Amino acid sequence: MKLSRPRRQSGAALLSAMLTVALVASLAAAALWTQWRQVEIEIAERGRAQNQWLMAGALDWTRLILAEDARSAQSIDHLGEPWALPVQESKLSTFLSQDQQWRDGDPDIYLSGQISDAQSRLNLASLVEDGKPTAAALAAWTRLFERLELPMAELDALTRLWPQALAAAQPASSNKTPAGDALSKAPLLPQRLEQLVWVGLSTDTIARLRPYATVLPAPTPVNLNTAAAPVLEAVLPGLDGASARQLVARRNQKPWASLQEAADAMGPAGRLLDDRQHAVRSRFFEIQGRLRAGSHIQDEVALLEREGTQVRMLWRARTPAQQVTAGSGSLQSLK
Repeated sequence: MKLSRPRRQSGAALLSAMLTVALVASLAAAALWTQWRQVEIEIAERGRAQNQWLMAGALDWTRLILAEDARSAQSIDHLGEPWALPVQESKLSTFLSQDQQWRDGDPDIYLSGQISDAQSRLNLASLVEDGKPTAAALAAWTRLFERLELPMAELDALTRLWPQALAAAQPASSNKTPAGDALSKAPLLPQRLEQLVWVGLSTDTIARLRPYATVLPAPTPVNLNTAAAPVLEAVLPGLDGASARQLVARRNQKPWASLQEAADAMGPAGRLLDDRQHAVRSRFFEIQGRLRAGSHIQDEVALLEREGTQVRMLWRARTPAQQVTAGSGSLQSLK
């Protein structure tokens, strides 16, 4: 009986020592995890900032290209010019490290992109004049919807809601009128194509329209030197698909230097050309850039306006980051 107390005390001391060791180990693990997490966050933030600066540099480069194009002797824009050549995926990893050396474990960095003529598409801003859709623009949109087999009911909704959105975007009057009350219920004015869901278009229709339609800040003519065949069909009454494709093939070999030259090449369809709806030079350009770092992909799109040799950015949008799924090659959005 006398030996039981020292044994109990020894067991309690051992248990206390084990609890102390477990507590110290837990605190050390928590501290280590916190430090690791902070390092990971810092690395991610540094990579994100690095990618942003890289994309900004690429956009500045495109501005220089468009400015140099404006200084050239040519007064037209066509698909044979340097700005129209896409930049294939190029490896930039060796230029990104501070010491200009590649380190093991750093992800491969690739950049790709393209400048496209925003005036090669139908511009929704050209649809309305004096608060109402113009006959020529409405006919062009109707032919485009028919050519792409899109729901005409959505075009009706577009032509009804777009003028309301334009009117509502004007400076509001201080007087409350029934018309003003109606405008207060009008949809927001879309600034980009994907926002046309606000004025009656479905996401499927917008996806089909993307290569052939756009939303620009001001009415613009369609550049006949860069427009695709369906757009030529839309803006040239009486032109069928086969004739439009033939015109595109001939134009790509020798761009039209003037509207008169385009009219001569188009035959009877060229009699309807006018400088309000048709052109051979562009003012607005869209930039699409993609940055791939390892399995992560970041896409950006921007709209540029060129006035003479001055090129300014009107807006810039970044899509949610995506990740390439190993083995499948498919993309998944990163939340």
